[in-house]
Amino acid sequence: MKTLIFASNPILHLSEPPIRKPKTQTFQPSITTTILKDKFKSHANAKGFSASNGSIGSTNKKANEENNKKKNDDNDEIPQEVYNRMIVRILVSVGFPMGLGLAFLQIFGVLKEKQLWDVPLWLPFTTTLLTFGASALGIAYGSLSTSFDAERKESLLGIEEVQRNWVEMWKEEDESQT
Repeated sequence: MKTLIFASNPILHLSEPPIRKPKTQTFQPSITTTILKDKFKSHANAKGFSASNGSIGSTNKKANEENNKKKNDDNDEIPQEVYNRMIVRILVSVGFPMGLGLAFLQIFGVLKEKQLWDVPLWLPFTTTLLTFGASALGIAYGSLSTSFDAERKESLLGIEEVQRNWVEMWKEEDESQT
């Protein structure tokens, strides 16, 4: 089959293609964009940052200074010793259940691989759910089970501290809402 090529066709020239400059477009917001932006503007305020209580959104500088003094009196710094104990408790209460869960998965895998026991599928699922769930709850438990008094000796499991800190946490929350 023979192909006929016409030399007069400009598409078939083998010269270099012309250099084209890309067109740049700039975005100019229209009136509708501005209206929509104002309409869907977030009106939510974080707790303690609303304009009504005279803190961040307020223009009254004296009220801001008074509120800051009150907040600084209420929110004392956590001593470094308490902070270190809290970190250790969080690491233990998160790490132990997670390590236990990973060990169970490894044991179930070895038992199935060596064909000693055909582990039902629900068993690794349940143990993973329980151990990793306990690991997630370990963050809250580790922080609540720490005594916030630097001189006070705390117990091994921290159950007394959890009971005391739980009541204090909710008491502060109730006082701030009233």
